[in-house]
Amino acid sequence: MSGTPITSIRNLGPSVDEQCQRAGIPDAETLRALGAHEAYRKLLKSGTRPHFIGYYVLHMALQGRPWNDCKGKEKDALREQFDSLKSGTKADPLSRIEKELLAIGVVPRGFKG
Repeated sequence: MSGTPITSIRNLGPSVDEQCQRAGIPDAETLRALGAHEAYRKLLKSGTRPHFIGYYVLHMALQGRPWNDCKGKEKDALREQFDSLKSGTKADPLSRIEKELLAIGVVPRGFKG
């Protein structure tokens, strides 16, 4: 039985759903259990490009608040958390298809592992 779609969460659309699926976050329940910060870490590790607005939109969405409700000191604090997360999290150097090719013995172009 599948969980509730990520798109059921206010302000999270198909693009966020696709990013979450790629990061191993299959549904809204899993996303809520992880929380915005850890979920965004997983997004970054799976190759999502870091973007501060996406980070705070995720925080607001999981709180049931409008995306543009983040202001002032709260936004400043989230910016510090985002910058720290971004600097400490590197994407997996191999894409999913490269990993699959490597697993079957086909070496991806430019592979130096």
